[in-house]
Amino acid sequence: MKTFTSVDGIEIAWYEWGYDTSRPPVVLHHGFAASAAANWEAPAVVAELVTAGRKVYALDARGHGRSGKPHDKAFYGETKMSRDLSQFLDVIGAPQVDLAGYSMGGIVVLINATTERRIRRLIAGGIGGGVVMFGGVDQRAIGSDLLAAGLLAADKATLFGPVAAFRAFAESTGADLKALAAQAQSVHREAIALGQIKAPTLILAGDNDPLAAWPDKLAAAIPDAVTMVIPGTHLGVVGTAAFRRAIVDFFAV
Repeated sequence: MKTFTSVDGIEIAWYEWGYDTSRPPVVLHHGFAASAAANWEAPAVVAELVTAGRKVYALDARGHGRSGKPHDKAFYGETKMSRDLSQFLDVIGAPQVDLAGYSMGGIVVLINATTERRIRRLIAGGIGGGVVMFGGVDQRAIGSDLLAAGLLAADKATLFGPVAAFRAFAESTGADLKALAAQAQSVHREAIALGQIKAPTLILAGDNDPLAAWPDKLAAAIPDAVTMVIPGTHLGVVGTAAFRRAIVDFFAV
């Protein structure tokens, strides 16, 4: 693990695997309540990319993993995470990268790709048409205020549905619930300039994922985007061979 300090003073942890090759490196951004280890290393996404001959980088978003975890919601939001991501690209010094993000990370990479021109190819997973309608996480599937309240609830037995699932997932990874609640209260809710994305893009969705419903609607809003739907739920699809293969194959072009 290495770190850099964000422009607003938060220590951001990052990781690297593989060896430099003639191909652009792959950069991975994880989802809400996860980490680089949980979303990318443990499910063998990193290993499969390295086996395919790619250098791989990933970071822990602010409030997650081994990065700094302030509890003030003013430090959160996907726009700030996108700024961290561009700063990270400065740190690694790559003139071009292949970039993938999942769930919250999918929102981050879409925001980033509207202005960042170092992205050769882009994958946004675990999100769908709700991005076009709400500017971020699909509020029909899980309300951000409800999620924040669920993360802070004293009695988790009162929780149900996606809120209960995210609370259980967060606890299983040892996450800081107050930091996650601060992010949930600060999720992106403004239109993303999807039409400004220049990189060829893959919208990658599980077929049983309410947070990634209507992925074709999201792909239609991006000039050079395609959709792939594979079997899986929001939390489960990242562990499938189909998910790993989709990422490796799209970045192989």
